[in-house]
Amino acid sequence: MSTEKIKEYIGTQLKALTSIASPTGFTKNATDYLMKQLEAMGYAPQLSNKGNVSVEIGGVGAPLVLAAHVDTLGAMVRSIKDNGRLRPTTIGGHQWSTADGENCMVFTRDGRMYTGVVLNTEPSAHVADEKVETKEENMEILLDENVNDKQGVAALGIQTGDIIAMDPRTVITESGYIKSRFLDDKLSAAILLGVAHAVKEEGWRLNRKVTLLFTVYEEVGHGGSFVPADTEEMISVDMGCVGADLGCTEHMVSICAKDSGGPYNYELVTELSNLAKSEGLDYAIDVYPHYGSDVEATLHSGYDIRHGLIGAGVYASHNYERSHMDGVENTYKLLRKYITK
Repeated sequence: MSTEKIKEYIGTQLKALTSIASPTGFTKNATDYLMKQLEAMGYAPQLSNKGNVSVEIGGVGAPLVLAAHVDTLGAMVRSIKDNGRLRPTTIGGHQWSTADGENCMVFTRDGRMYTGVVLNTEPSAHVADEKVETKEENMEILLDENVNDKQGVAALGIQTGDIIAMDPRTVITESGYIKSRFLDDKLSAAILLGVAHAVKEEGWRLNRKVTLLFTVYEEVGHGGSFVPADTEEMISVDMGCVGADLGCTEHMVSICAKDSGGPYNYELVTELSNLAKSEGLDYAIDVYPHYGSDVEATLHSGYDIRHGLIGAGVYASHNYERSHMDGVENTYKLLRKYITK
């Protein structure tokens, strides 16, 4: 399979994944999709009680887990206001300043979906005496329905605890740029689907037992808290950070040396970076000052493993994010080289 073909496949999977709303706690549709895709490839994926999807893709010995998460940032209905607008509460590290003016969807517990828009309590420049600060208590959801009181909203079936998901607005340009909400971490999930697809299509000879793990509680800190008991090594495949004081760009694969949880395994970081260098990949070793990953949840759960973190460079994290197909290619090639003989 050519590099262009696998990038096209990953891009298709990304669009499919981002089209499925999956804020943390509301991930069943996303994991159902993963199960169907993996089963169609000829694998036997398993769904845990928690909702994580795991699948062995081959190999023997020295068990390795490659993990990505499909839960995203989002919000929940905290209360219904007297004027029929919804007061939200954050799910994960959602930043309201990045969502002011964004289209959204509200999902009810009886299976209905309504569209709306996120705005602060006084968004009109021609009306407001001063700008309203975009913090949670000043944000509200205006439904695209003719309701203006609590009773009208209740009649729609909307209640406290319903899920609010932002419009992902996924675009892949002809020049290779990938723009979307939730590239963290659906881009990496798509890359892992690409790995699984290529293992079958190309007959990769794996150099160890490799399990792919798609988690659903990463954004709230405990996605990777349970992995196969025999795991010896685990790599979170999550977004690489792009920003001030970092070497990574959207075109690179990022290898994290340290984040807010401390240093990653020194030998594994060295091995990954040496491999990237020997393969001529565009990469950077970076420190992420405000970051946590699934594999740290695994460590906190008591697993005795070597741990690492890599991912395609993503700019404007927890915002409307941007990456590039070059970063996807470099990440995919590093994973391929690391797990094949």
